[in-house]
Amino acid sequence: MIDDDAHGVHDYVADPRNADILISVNGELKKRDEAVVSVFDSGYILGDGVWEGLRVMDGGVAFLPEHIKRLWAGAKTIDMDIGLTKDELTARVMDCLKANGMEDGVHIRLMVTRGIKKTPYQGPRFTITKPTIVIIPEYKNPVPDIIQRGVTLFTVHVRRTGPAEQDQKLNSHSKLNCILACIQADKAGADEALMLDPLGFVATCNSTHFFIVRDGEVWTSPPEYCLGGITRANIIKVCREVGIPVFEKRFSLFDVYSADEAFITGTFAGVTPVREVDGRSIENIDGPISQNIREAYKALQARSLTPIA
Repeated sequence: MIDDDAHGVHDYVADPRNADILISVNGELKKRDEAVVSVFDSGYILGDGVWEGLRVMDGGVAFLPEHIKRLWAGAKTIDMDIGLTKDELTARVMDCLKANGMEDGVHIRLMVTRGIKKTPYQGPRFTITKPTIVIIPEYKNPVPDIIQRGVTLFTVHVRRTGPAEQDQKLNSHSKLNCILACIQADKAGADEALMLDPLGFVATCNSTHFFIVRDGEVWTSPPEYCLGGITRANIIKVCREVGIPVFEKRFSLFDVYSADEAFITGTFAGVTPVREVDGRSIENIDGPISQNIREAYKALQARSLTPIA
Protein backbone atom coordinates (compact mmCIF):
# COMPACT_ATOMS: atom_id res chain seq x y z
CA MET A 1 0.00 0.00 0.00
CA ILE A 2 1.33 3.44 -0.95
CA ASP A 3 0.55 6.49 1.13
CA ASP A 4 -1.99 8.56 -0.83
CA ASP A 5 -0.13 11.81 -0.13
CA ALA A 6 3.22 10.59 -1.43
CA HIS A 7 4.42 11.07 -5.00
CA GLY A 8 7.38 10.06 -7.09
CA VAL A 9 10.75 9.37 -5.52
CA HIS A 10 9.36 9.86 -2.02
CA ASP A 11 6.61 7.30 -2.44
CA TYR A 12 6.71 4.99 0.56
CA VAL A 13 4.96 1.88 1.74
CA ALA A 14 2.37 2.82 4.37
CA ASP A 15 3.10 1.27 7.76
CA PRO A 16 0.43 1.08 10.51
CA ARG A 17 3.13 1.30 13.19
CA ASN A 18 3.53 4.99 12.39
CA ALA A 19 0.20 5.71 14.08
CA ASP A 20 1.77 4.95 17.46
CA ILE A 21 5.21 6.53 17.15
CA LEU A 22 6.66 8.74 19.85
CA ILE A 23 8.05 12.08 18.67
CA SER A 24 10.71 14.00 20.57
CA VAL A 25 9.79 17.65 21.16
CA ASN A 26 12.51 19.45 23.09
CA GLY A 27 13.50 16.16 24.70
CA GLU A 28 9.98 15.12 25.72
CA LEU A 29 8.41 12.13 24.00
CA LYS A 30 4.93 12.84 22.68
CA LYS A 31 2.34 10.77 20.89
CA ARG A 32 1.83 11.70 17.26
CA ASP A 33 -1.34 13.74 17.83
CA GLU A 34 0.18 15.46 20.87
CA ALA A 35 3.48 16.49 19.26
CA VAL A 36 2.90 20.20 18.68
CA VAL A 37 4.85 23.45 18.66
CA SER A 38 3.74 27.02 19.29
CA VAL A 39 2.20 29.16 16.55
CA PHE A 40 4.83 31.70 17.66
CA ASP A 41 7.66 29.31 16.81
CA SER A 42 10.25 30.79 14.44
CA GLY A 43 9.95 27.80 12.12
CA TYR A 44 6.21 28.24 11.72
CA ILE A 45 6.26 32.02 11.41
CA LEU A 46 9.33 32.44 9.20
CA GLY A 47 10.84 29.10 8.21
CA ASP A 48 13.75 30.09 10.47
CA GLY A 49 15.66 26.89 11.18
CA VAL A 50 17.71 24.02 9.80
CA TRP A 51 17.02 20.32 9.46
CA GLU A 52 18.40 16.92 8.45
CA GLY A 53 16.95 13.70 7.10
CA LEU A 54 18.49 10.53 8.54
CA ARG A 55 18.24 6.88 7.54
CA VAL A 56 18.10 4.06 10.09
CA MET A 57 19.02 0.56 8.94
CA ASP A 58 20.39 -2.66 10.45
CA GLY A 59 20.52 -1.25 13.97
CA GLY A 60 22.30 2.00 13.18
CA VAL A 61 22.03 5.49 11.72
CA ALA A 62 23.75 5.97 8.36
CA PHE A 63 26.33 8.76 7.98
CA LEU A 64 25.28 10.31 11.29
CA PRO A 65 28.48 12.36 11.92
CA GLU A 66 28.23 13.90 8.45
CA HIS A 67 24.61 14.91 9.00
CA ILE A 68 25.34 16.38 12.43
CA LYS A 69 28.27 18.33 10.99
CA ARG A 70 26.06 19.79 8.25
CA LEU A 71 23.36 20.69 10.77
CA TRP A 72 25.89 22.59 12.89
CA ALA A 73 27.27 24.37 9.81
CA GLY A 74 23.75 25.48 8.87
CA ALA A 75 23.02 26.68 12.39
CA LYS A 76 26.24 28.69 12.46
CA THR A 77 25.40 30.21 9.08
CA ILE A 78 22.10 31.58 10.42
CA ASP A 79 23.77 32.56 13.72
CA MET A 80 21.74 30.11 15.81
CA ASP A 81 23.03 28.35 18.91
CA ILE A 82 21.43 24.89 18.95
CA GLY A 83 21.76 24.80 22.72
CA LEU A 84 23.10 21.24 22.88
CA THR A 85 26.46 19.68 22.13
CA LYS A 86 26.74 17.31 19.18
CA ASP A 87 26.94 14.38 21.58
CA GLU A 88 23.85 15.57 23.47
CA LEU A 89 21.82 15.88 20.28
CA THR A 90 23.04 12.48 19.09
CA ALA A 91 21.96 10.97 22.42
CA ARG A 92 18.52 12.55 22.03
CA VAL A 93 18.15 10.96 18.59
CA MET A 94 19.19 7.57 19.98
CA ASP A 95 16.82 7.89 22.95
CA CYS A 96 13.93 8.58 20.59
CA LEU A 97 14.75 5.53 18.48
CA LYS A 98 15.10 3.29 21.54
CA ALA A 99 11.81 4.53 22.98
CA ASN A 100 10.13 3.49 19.73
CA GLY A 101 12.03 0.20 19.48
CA MET A 102 13.22 1.22 16.00
CA GLU A 103 16.22 -0.45 14.36
CA ASP A 104 15.57 -0.71 10.63
CA GLY A 105 13.56 0.79 7.77
CA VAL A 106 13.21 4.16 9.49
CA HIS A 107 13.53 7.73 8.21
CA ILE A 108 14.13 10.53 10.72
CA ARG A 109 13.31 14.21 10.28
CA LEU A 110 15.53 16.15 12.68
CA MET A 111 14.51 19.80 12.89
CA VAL A 112 15.92 22.75 14.82
CA THR A 113 14.24 26.16 14.73
CA ARG A 114 15.35 29.35 16.45
CA GLY A 115 12.59 29.04 19.07
CA ILE A 116 9.47 30.90 20.15
CA LYS A 117 9.09 34.62 19.48
CA LYS A 118 7.27 37.15 21.64
CA THR A 119 5.68 38.57 18.48
CA PRO A 120 5.73 37.65 14.76
CA TYR A 121 8.80 39.42 13.39
CA GLN A 122 11.99 38.49 11.56
CA GLY A 123 14.52 39.78 14.09
CA PRO A 124 16.22 37.04 16.13
CA ARG A 125 16.26 39.42 19.10
CA PHE A 126 12.50 38.83 19.46
CA THR A 127 13.12 35.13 20.23
CA ILE A 128 12.36 34.40 23.88
CA THR A 129 13.17 30.68 24.22
CA LYS A 130 15.91 28.24 23.41
CA PRO A 131 15.72 26.55 19.98
CA THR A 132 12.90 24.13 19.30
CA ILE A 133 14.27 20.65 18.55
CA VAL A 134 11.92 18.07 17.04
CA ILE A 135 12.79 14.50 16.07
CA ILE A 136 10.22 12.59 13.99
CA PRO A 137 11.11 8.94 13.31
CA GLU A 138 8.83 7.02 10.95
CA TYR A 139 8.84 3.58 9.42
CA LYS A 140 9.40 4.43 5.77
CA ASN A 141 10.60 2.23 2.95
CA PRO A 142 10.58 3.23 -0.73
CA VAL A 143 8.00 1.64 -3.00
CA PRO A 144 9.64 -1.61 -4.17
CA ASP A 145 9.13 -1.17 -7.92
CA ILE A 146 10.52 2.38 -8.13
CA ILE A 147 13.89 1.03 -9.29
CA GLN A 148 12.32 -0.86 -12.19
CA ARG A 149 9.89 1.94 -13.02
CA GLY A 150 12.21 4.92 -12.69
CA VAL A 151 11.04 8.50 -12.22
CA THR A 152 10.15 11.33 -14.56
CA LEU A 153 11.59 14.84 -14.40
CA PHE A 154 10.34 18.16 -15.76
CA THR A 155 12.61 21.17 -16.20
CA VAL A 156 10.97 24.09 -14.41
CA HIS A 157 11.41 27.83 -14.88
CA VAL A 158 12.20 28.32 -11.19
CA ARG A 159 15.98 28.69 -10.92
CA ARG A 160 18.38 27.82 -8.14
CA THR A 161 19.66 30.99 -6.55
CA GLY A 162 23.25 31.93 -5.85
CA PRO A 163 24.79 32.71 -2.45
CA ALA A 164 23.95 36.39 -2.87
CA GLU A 165 20.24 35.49 -2.59
CA GLN A 166 20.24 32.34 -0.43
CA ASP A 167 23.17 29.96 -0.37
CA GLN A 168 21.93 26.60 -1.61
CA LYS A 169 24.26 24.81 0.80
CA LEU A 170 22.00 25.97 3.64
CA ASN A 171 19.51 23.22 4.47
CA SER A 172 16.98 25.65 5.89
CA HIS A 173 13.33 25.26 6.82
CA SER A 174 12.55 27.89 4.21
CA LYS A 175 12.16 25.80 1.05
CA LEU A 176 9.80 28.00 -0.96
CA ASN A 177 12.13 28.05 -3.97
CA CYS A 178 12.06 24.25 -4.11
CA ILE A 179 8.35 24.09 -3.31
CA LEU A 180 7.52 26.33 -6.26
CA ALA A 181 9.63 24.06 -8.47
CA CYS A 182 7.88 21.00 -7.05
CA ILE A 183 4.45 22.53 -7.77
CA GLN A 184 5.36 23.21 -11.39
CA ALA A 185 6.62 19.65 -11.84
CA ASP A 186 3.45 18.28 -10.25
CA LYS A 187 1.30 20.37 -12.61
CA ALA A 188 3.30 18.96 -15.52
CA GLY A 189 2.66 15.41 -14.30
CA ALA A 190 6.29 14.70 -13.41
CA ASP A 191 7.69 13.09 -10.28
CA GLU A 192 10.39 15.66 -9.58
CA ALA A 193 11.53 19.06 -10.83
CA LEU A 194 14.83 19.50 -12.63
CA MET A 195 16.19 22.95 -11.80
CA LEU A 196 18.71 25.06 -13.70
CA ASP A 197 21.28 27.55 -12.45
CA PRO A 198 21.05 31.27 -13.36
CA LEU A 199 22.94 30.69 -16.63
CA GLY A 200 20.71 27.82 -17.73
CA PHE A 201 22.99 24.91 -16.89
CA VAL A 202 21.60 21.93 -14.97
CA ALA A 203 21.81 22.45 -11.20
CA THR A 204 19.84 19.88 -9.22
CA CYS A 205 16.31 18.63 -8.51
CA ASN A 206 13.88 20.15 -6.04
CA SER A 207 14.52 17.52 -3.34
CA THR A 208 17.22 15.24 -4.77
CA HIS A 209 20.54 15.48 -6.61
CA PHE A 210 20.86 14.70 -10.30
CA PHE A 211 23.47 12.64 -12.18
CA ILE A 212 23.85 11.55 -15.79
CA VAL A 213 25.99 8.89 -17.44
CA ARG A 214 27.61 9.56 -20.80
CA ASP A 215 30.13 7.29 -22.51
CA GLY A 216 31.03 5.56 -19.28
CA GLU A 217 31.45 8.80 -17.31
CA VAL A 218 29.26 10.08 -14.49
CA TRP A 219 28.49 13.81 -14.47
CA THR A 220 26.86 15.95 -11.81
CA SER A 221 26.66 19.71 -11.46
CA PRO A 222 29.22 21.79 -9.57
CA PRO A 223 28.36 22.51 -5.91
CA GLU A 224 27.63 26.23 -6.23
CA TYR A 225 23.89 25.85 -6.91
CA CYS A 226 22.94 22.75 -4.96
CA LEU A 227 22.76 21.55 -1.39
CA GLY A 228 25.93 19.96 -0.06
CA GLY A 229 24.26 16.57 -0.17
CA ILE A 230 25.58 13.76 2.03
CA THR A 231 24.40 11.15 -0.46
CA ARG A 232 25.72 13.21 -3.38
CA ALA A 233 29.20 13.30 -1.83
CA ASN A 234 29.10 9.58 -1.13
CA ILE A 235 28.06 8.76 -4.70
CA ILE A 236 31.09 10.69 -5.95
CA LYS A 237 33.20 8.82 -3.40
CA VAL A 238 32.02 5.34 -4.42
CA CYS A 239 32.46 6.14 -8.12
CA ARG A 240 36.12 6.86 -7.42
CA GLU A 241 36.44 3.75 -5.27
CA VAL A 242 35.12 1.43 -8.00
CA GLY A 243 36.95 3.18 -10.83
CA ILE A 244 34.07 4.97 -12.54
CA PRO A 245 35.16 8.37 -13.90
CA VAL A 246 33.09 11.05 -12.17
CA PHE A 247 33.06 14.79 -12.83
CA GLU A 248 31.48 17.82 -11.20
CA LYS A 249 30.94 20.02 -14.24
CA ARG A 250 28.49 22.30 -15.96
CA PHE A 251 26.29 20.63 -18.54
CA SER A 252 23.10 21.54 -20.37
CA LEU A 253 19.81 19.89 -21.23
CA PHE A 254 21.40 18.83 -24.51
CA ASP A 255 23.64 16.51 -22.50
CA VAL A 256 20.73 15.30 -20.40
CA TYR A 257 18.41 14.44 -23.27
CA SER A 258 21.10 12.36 -24.98
CA ALA A 259 22.45 10.71 -21.82
CA ASP A 260 22.96 6.95 -21.66
CA GLU A 261 21.66 6.76 -18.09
CA ALA A 262 20.40 9.19 -15.46
CA PHE A 263 19.61 8.89 -11.78
CA ILE A 264 18.75 10.95 -8.73
CA THR A 265 20.07 10.51 -5.21
CA GLY A 266 18.90 11.24 -1.68
CA THR A 267 18.95 9.99 1.89
CA PHE A 268 15.53 8.32 1.65
CA ALA A 269 15.69 6.26 -1.55
CA GLY A 270 19.42 6.17 -2.28
CA VAL A 271 20.02 5.82 -6.04
CA THR A 272 16.84 6.02 -8.15
CA PRO A 273 16.87 5.74 -11.96
CA VAL A 274 15.34 8.39 -14.21
CA ARG A 275 13.32 7.13 -17.16
CA GLU A 276 12.26 10.42 -18.74
CA VAL A 277 13.19 14.12 -18.76
CA ASP A 278 10.83 16.62 -20.41
CA GLY A 279 9.21 13.85 -22.43
CA ARG A 280 12.55 12.52 -23.70
CA SER A 281 13.16 8.90 -22.75
CA ILE A 282 16.50 8.04 -21.18
CA GLU A 283 18.14 5.29 -23.21
CA ASN A 284 18.83 2.89 -20.34
CA ILE A 285 16.59 2.81 -17.26
CA ASP A 286 18.74 1.61 -14.37
CA GLY A 287 21.65 0.77 -16.64
CA PRO A 288 24.79 -1.13 -15.63
CA ILE A 289 26.69 1.88 -14.28
CA SER A 290 23.71 3.00 -12.18
CA GLN A 291 23.40 -0.51 -10.79
CA ASN A 292 27.10 -0.67 -9.98
CA ILE A 293 26.93 2.66 -8.16
CA ARG A 294 23.83 1.62 -6.20
CA GLU A 295 25.47 -1.54 -4.91
CA ALA A 296 28.68 0.28 -4.01
CA TYR A 297 26.68 2.95 -2.21
CA LYS A 298 24.74 0.34 -0.21
CA ALA A 299 28.02 -1.21 0.89
CA LEU A 300 29.37 2.18 1.97
CA GLN A 301 26.11 2.93 3.76
CA ALA A 302 26.39 -0.32 5.71
CA ARG A 303 29.94 0.57 6.76
CA SER A 304 28.85 4.03 7.93
CA LEU A 305 26.35 2.99 10.59
CA THR A 306 26.48 4.52 14.07
CA PRO A 307 24.94 1.83 16.31
CA ILE A 308 21.79 2.73 18.20
CA ALA A 309 23.00 2.93 21.79
